[in-house]
Amino acid sequence: MADEIPRLRRFARVLTRSGDAADDLVQETLLRAIAARDQFEAGTNLRAWLFTILRHARAAAARRAARSPIMPSDTLPESPVSGGQEERQAMRDVANAFRRLAHIHREALWLVVVEGLDYAEAARILNVPPGTLRSRLSRAREALRESIGAPPTPGGSEDED
Repeated sequence: MADEIPRLRRFARVLTRSGDAADDLVQETLLRAIAARDQFEAGTNLRAWLFTILRHARAAAARRAARSPIMPSDTLPESPVSGGQEERQAMRDVANAFRRLAHIHREALWLVVVEGLDYAEAARILNVPPGTLRSRLSRAREALRESIGAPPTPGGSEDED
C-alpha cells in the first residue's frame, strides 16, 4: 500500500487542486483502506481499489463541503512567467487547460494518460462503461488541444480500437 502513496497523492491533487487537501484526502483513503482491508480481494489490482476509495472519499468530502456555509474558492492564482522560458510557459498552458476541463474529463485523462491504467481498469474505477471512458478521453483531449491552440487530430477520434 505504501508504494501507491505517490500515485494517490498525484490523483488527489488533480481532484482537490490543493496540496493540503490532497494530503488529507490521501490520509482518509489510507484510513478507509486499512479499515476495509478484509474487503480487498487478493489477486486484484490494489491501485485500482485504492483509487476507487480515494474517489469515494473525495465525493463524500465534496458533499460535506456543499452543505457547509463557508465555500472554498476554486480559483487558482496565475503563476508569473519568467522571461524566455517558452517550454515552461507551454507546460503552464497545458496545466491550466487541464484544470479547466470538466472533472469527469480530468479524471479520465489522468487515470489513463498519467497513471497508465488501461481503459477497462480506468472505466471500472470511474464506474462507467469503457465506451463512455473512451468518449470522455476523446473529448478531454480535444478540449486540451483547442484550449492551447493546437490543431485537431486529423482523421477523427484517436480512441477507437
